[in-house]
Amino acid sequence: MENKWILLITILIFVVFIFLFWMLTSGYAKKEYGAKMWKHWPARLSYWQGAILYSTGFTVITMFILNWIFSCCRST
Repeated sequence: MENKWILLITILIFVVFIFLFWMLTSGYAKKEYGAKMWKHWPARLSYWQGAILYSTGFTVITMFILNWIFSCCRST
């Protein structure tokens, strides 16, 4: 049962990070690529690949920090 909660928390953190990445960078990316180029799939594909990679990295870092915090709390 505990593994299901860890997986659910990890997925929620990933979704939050990808949403934040999209909110912070989508306007800039559309402006940088231009409206015509943004409609082609290679531009958006590279954008979403970057979003997934950054979100995965931030999720892993967050999970390590949470693991460290909770393991310190258990030992005291």
